[in-house]
Amino acid sequence: MKKVIVGMSGGVDSAVTALLLKNEGYDVTGVTLRTWLSESGDEGRCCELDDARRTCYKIGIPYYPLNCTDVFEEKVIEPFIDDYLNGLTPNPCIECNRYVKWEKMLYYTQVFHADYVATGHYASVIKLDNGRYTVKTALHAEKDQTYMLYKLTQEQLAHTLMPLGNMSKAEVRKIAADEGLLVANKPDSQEICFVTEGSYADYIKEHAKRDIPGEGNFIDEDGNVLGRHKGIIHYTVGQRKGLGIALGYPAYVKRINAGTNEVVLAGEESVKIKEIACNNLNFLSIEPPAPGRIINCFVKVRYHHKPQKATVKIKEEDLAVVVFDDPVKLPAPGQSAVFYDENDCIIGGGKII
Repeated sequence: MKKVIVGMSGGVDSAVTALLLKNEGYDVTGVTLRTWLSESGDEGRCCELDDARRTCYKIGIPYYPLNCTDVFEEKVIEPFIDDYLNGLTPNPCIECNRYVKWEKMLYYTQVFHADYVATGHYASVIKLDNGRYTVKTALHAEKDQTYMLYKLTQEQLAHTLMPLGNMSKAEVRKIAADEGLLVANKPDSQEICFVTEGSYADYIKEHAKRDIPGEGNFIDEDGNVLGRHKGIIHYTVGQRKGLGIALGYPAYVKRINAGTNEVVLAGEESVKIKEIACNNLNFLSIEPPAPGRIINCFVKVRYHHKPQKATVKIKEEDLAVVVFDDPVKLPAPGQSAVFYDENDCIIGGGKII
């Protein structure tokens, strides 16, 4: 009997993951990684211990809450704050998956003498003919979560199970309801797990360890002052709503100049581009390609973005340029570009610079 550790968030997806694996004959242990705890003692949305504990009791599997707040602070929260202070738009879930959740769960496979870790992500782990592992998009595209998983390593994927890749959310909820699990109709979490009150900007103001940039100028692409902004941490490249300025035409954030504390605004056509650069590259389905390699693929530049046909050109060991066949709405530096093949499997990806 193979032993598997299931990451239990307290939600319906991880609950059904544990249930399905137990029914398949796995020896299942549930764990919750306590990644964050507020000063008031509230849990983050990704680690709701009481619901996870009740679910494991109902299923009939052992359960352990495991603390990893220090590594979460180091690998997720501090870079999140620093990126916003530097005019970038981070994606903390991608960093958490790579450096916290999988790192810690795989460590605990050794402690519990387990063979695999499992999560409730809507994706499938695939082993290719070349011997490498990748993740394939979910059968139901509206729930696909592969964008958040491109940074996982070959070692991590080789020991990972994701049983929900071919299921719909409705199917998952029905299984949970039929089993009498209390989380069957629990709403999905949509927010940043450690920002439980207020906005992410409020969180940064409260937790930043250095000075936060204050008000500055909105400028156009020629440097003309258009008005005042309330601080660069309140904006992201590509943003249109909530700018607090009326120019008589739809205005978008085209660039954030952290050094001069300026936010550059432009019209809609100006924020459509054909080329971006990426570093911090990670490859799944192929070995890291040598400089000069050209990869024809489909590229996704934000979580809810439909992958667009593009060419990825490897310029240096850790630098790639993505050229889209058709212009895309300007991606935010700090977010990720993820490369997919024609079979909806991840080739690799990188951080947009």
